[in-house]
Amino acid sequence: MEETYVKSTNKTIASSLLWMFFGLLSTGIIAAVTYYTGVFIEVVEAWPMLLVAQVVVALVFGGLFHKLSAGVTTFLFFVYSMLTGATFSIIFAAFDLSTIGYALFGTAGFFGMLAYMGYKTERDLSKFGNVLMAALLMALIVTVVNFIIGSSTLDIVLDWVILGIFAGLTVYDMNKIKVMSEEGYDEEKVAIYGAMQLYLDFINIFLRILEIVGSRKN
Repeated sequence: MEETYVKSTNKTIASSLLWMFFGLLSTGIIAAVTYYTGVFIEVVEAWPMLLVAQVVVALVFGGLFHKLSAGVTTFLFFVYSMLTGATFSIIFAAFDLSTIGYALFGTAGFFGMLAYMGYKTERDLSKFGNVLMAALLMALIVTVVNFIIGSSTLDIVLDWVILGIFAGLTVYDMNKIKVMSEEGYDEEKVAIYGAMQLYLDFINIFLRILEIVGSRKN
């Protein structure tokens, strides 16, 4: 029986990682196409609307996840990843391509290590979820304040702090996927839910690493 649970859990986690990969792939393709076709100029002008659209999709996904079918949640996941791709097109205009590649490679290695830790740990990490989300909310508030103040030193500190928070969330989310699978939740829905959470962790870790080590274009 235990071996069956382990196989089921591993299958769900593998599905989550595969969906996450497809989400990241769609983001990368949309970002590259948007930039190299010159459409990113329109993206800059429509930036507020795109951000609002992303927030709305994320809220619908998170708030109605238990009520929506697996097909609808999958659709929302890819809508979010493509919207993110459009906004990420700006990265190609701001950073050297080699820097983006190095940051992506570093993110993949760091993320893989964190995900493995979350999978292997037997500790109950449920209590850390609210703490990490509260820390993230506080960091975002400080980020908005710093946008007004314009402190470069605080910018650097925030990059490291937010990187640390999403590192913790990666461990937590991977562990949560494993726990949800073991508790008998619908495998297909858990897989896409996990993909969304891990996708968000990955892209935010990537952004922070890119900001910390990235070489900007003149």
